Amino acid sequence: MSDRGSERRRDRRVPVELWIEAEAGDELYFHRAANLSAGGAYFDKTIPEPAGKRVQMRFTLPGTSNEIRCQGEIVSSQEFAMGVRFVDLSVADRDSIERLLDQLTPNPG
Repeated sequence: MSDRGSERRRDRRVPVELWIEAEAGDELYFHRAANLSAGGAYFDKTIPEPAGKRVQMRFTLPGTSNEIRCQGEIVSSQEFAMGVRFVDLSVADRDSIERLLDQLTPNPG
């Protein structure tokens, strides 16, 4: 990973197995997130969308019943993988993701 890519990432990422629905116009896709942060998700083993494309996203975090809905922007697109930035995530939904990340992040020491 380049230094420039690392500089763009401000949020901690954790590995997850989470299905996220992405919709653009009349296209509907289900992508498996390989990692998640409060700022976005990374999908592997998927057919990527072009960088810059906007999609409506919908997913439910493990252990909750609250559906998260937000717009996402494809920020990186490689062969069979892509990174998505959450564009309009509510504060409450961001807090929910942060709580999940706290649960999934091992305590140091």
